[in-house]
Amino acid sequence: MTHKTKVAVLISGRGSNMEALVVAAKAADCPFEIALVLANKPDAGGLATAAAEGIEALCVDQKPFGKDREAHERALDAALRERGIQVIALAGYMRILTPFLVDAWEGRMLNIHPSLLPAYPGLDTHARAIAAGEAEAGCTVHLVTAGVDEGPILGQARVPILPGDDEHALAARVLEQEHKLYAATLATFVTERL
Repeated sequence: MTHKTKVAVLISGRGSNMEALVVAAKAADCPFEIALVLANKPDAGGLATAAAEGIEALCVDQKPFGKDREAHERALDAALRERGIQVIALAGYMRILTPFLVDAWEGRMLNIHPSLLPAYPGLDTHARAIAAGEAEAGCTVHLVTAGVDEGPILGQARVPILPGDDEHALAARVLEQEHKLYAATLATFVTERL
């Protein structure tokens, strides 16, 4: 078997994008393996999902670190390096990162965002796109940089906004595309860039 890139997926909740990456990684020709799922909250549902798949599921709880986000990230970084992680995939990791972690993993940390960046960075993307009268929405996989949702775009998928759509209906259709796009983009990234 050829060497597979060791990926850690960072989550804060149920981790549906993480699940899609885990499924994709099972394919014999997939160039990456999910070696670690790491959460910042002990009640993140995705931890149980990862453990059930035989993947190390680790929580580095943010609470004991209080407002010192960099100290929390230093603990995360140590856990990642101890396990030989090569690439980080953020999947619903709901923390703004400090320059420490962004710089430490520059060019090796990906995120998926539920809009067609550069449009609608941040939160409430679906409601904002509908309110603006957009004809389409979608999702973007990008490299993580210091600016929120500003890194170089690696891949996008588009979804039409249908008459009568509310943010929940649109979010469900976009999420289906996220699950396909993230795995495909991550595979291309580890093959071509690393």
